[in-house]
Amino acid sequence: MVLVGYHASHEQLPPSALLRSVVAAEQAGFDAAMCSDHLAPWGVRQGESGFAWSWLGAALASTSFSLGVVNAPGQRYHPVVIAQAVATLEEMFPGRFWAALGSGEAMNEHVTGDPWPAKDRRNARLDESMTVIRRLLAGEEVTHDGEVRVHRARIWSRPATPPPLLGAAVSAETAGWLAGRVDGLATVAQSPEALRRVVEAYRSEGGEGPCVLQVHLSLAETDAAALALAEDQWPNGLIGPPRAWDFDQPEDFDAAVADPDEAELRKAVLVDADAAALAERIAELVRIGFDRVYLHHVGKNQDAFLDRAGDELLPALRRAL
Repeated sequence: MVLVGYHASHEQLPPSALLRSVVAAEQAGFDAAMCSDHLAPWGVRQGESGFAWSWLGAALASTSFSLGVVNAPGQRYHPVVIAQAVATLEEMFPGRFWAALGSGEAMNEHVTGDPWPAKDRRNARLDESMTVIRRLLAGEEVTHDGEVRVHRARIWSRPATPPPLLGAAVSAETAGWLAGRVDGLATVAQSPEALRRVVEAYRSEGGEGPCVLQVHLSLAETDAAALALAEDQWPNGLIGPPRAWDFDQPEDFDAAVADPDEAELRKAVLVDADAAALAERIAELVRIGFDRVYLHHVGKNQDAFLDRAGDELLPALRRAL
């Protein structure tokens, strides 16, 4: 069966409210959860961005299902620090944690003052970071000198078994490159044709493990209300790579989508007032080849969404799948 999870958006809610929401998501019937890991929101109106790793400890302690996070090691986070964080969470909550590693965006990484590398160097840095993290989780002492530098690092508190390390990709090219390096693939909803290329590229290059899909959606009592939520909170969905990689302030995203095109926004966010119809739209994307789907309602009122998810959306989605 397809796992149906809840996406916790740090960019939109204070960490305390988001913790209450993830607890409510489990009570509503979601199978699991995942969260973002950003220093800044995608837009000023989103207005938040809590520290994911502190929150994850609290969320895992407050729930019984699995949680994952999408992280970019190598610039803002040294890979040794991420290895220690991963090891600690998995040791405390065995079998319930995973991380998807990606090459990141300037919006979160520029704060170190280091230059923002080109994509090929970011991929090389990610590759080295993943290798360092895996070696540390295996108990090795690691010294490394390349895109990242490590001197005689060792992780002392480790889990019995390292958690899965997935790869985060939007393009088919990156998905194919990740195959063989990671324990699964995580991507975000886009057109069915583009998603099909992403999954095929990963699998055709020998990629194993689960394929994970994150879906941005807006569910409200009317279509107009759902569209208004998307326009207010998630117009950044119109900014795809490579532009999204290189903006370094939320204001940059706001300026780029000051007058969002409705038709294009509806492609980036599944806007609907009918939970059953929305469930079928989600299921169509999942059937492309995904084992897990995580739902992100882009409105700030997560309580109302979780009520409808429990009563309408989740039952309809499971029937559709």
